[in-house]
Amino acid sequence: MTKDEARTALKAREAELAEEDRLSDEARAPVTLQQDSVGRLSRMDAMQQQAMAQAQERRRGQERLRIKAAFARLDEGEWGYCATCGEEIAAARLKHDPSVAVCVGCAG
Repeated sequence: MTKDEARTALKAREAELAEEDRLSDEARAPVTLQQDSVGRLSRMDAMQQQAMAQAQERRRGQERLRIKAAFARLDEGEWGYCATCGEEIAAARLKHDPSVAVCVGCAG
């Protein structure tokens, strides 16, 4: 994967994350208490779904940080090299996820 391809893939993933955020806005909203239409179990289910949506939002935030760091490595000419040992990261690993910062050996 070239650096230009990596930039394109990272930008595309950022756009996907933004769309996922947009789609989950309602799921992360506070659960309202509607005594007449929602029973206790339904409220518990809604609260569980809200908690899962919030956890997904946190994971997307972490992925955004990894993408931001990958852009910085691209700008500094360090993308494609392990942040731990300095060796080249396998092309297949970068193709799968261009935001990875470490080689397989250092990731384990």
